[in-house]
Amino acid sequence: MPHSLDLYRPNVGIVLVRTDGRVWLGRRVGAIGPRRWQFPQGGVDRGEPLEAAALRELREETGVSSVTFLARTRDWICYDFPPGHGRRGLKRWVGQKQVWFLYRFEGAEHEIDIVSHSPPEFDAWRWATPDDALEVVVEFKLSAYRAMMAELKPYMPSLEGSSG
Repeated sequence: MPHSLDLYRPNVGIVLVRTDGRVWLGRRVGAIGPRRWQFPQGGVDRGEPLEAAALRELREETGVSSVTFLARTRDWICYDFPPGHGRRGLKRWVGQKQVWFLYRFEGAEHEIDIVSHSPPEFDAWRWATPDDALEVVVEFKLSAYRAMMAELKPYMPSLEGSSG
């Protein structure tokens, strides 16, 4: 990491896993190409506890609130924004520093609602294996996703059935 942690926007990431070991992925609105999927994530409000931010972001972006906490990363995991990144309100940051939370999904799929958030973050969602998730996430976040998976995968339920 070439920059001070102070130059990274505080953020939380959420891995939502089913009891069969598959994880939830959302497809970013407006993203192009095959690598446009990601886990829910979002900024931490000033003074907001990290787990409260994770639960808020999960609810806002997916509608999900029926979860059980399984684990979290020990420290910040950072990624840099790509050159020319111009998302509103993020220009002063070189990237994001994230603490990741792993939750088991306890609800029914009808609880998942990606369209109520305004504006929506995702235009589609699906369940995938953790390894498949790494094949479809946006490229500039891949190293952070690999670091997060290395830390959280031991706490995920084992995949049932075949590898696909």
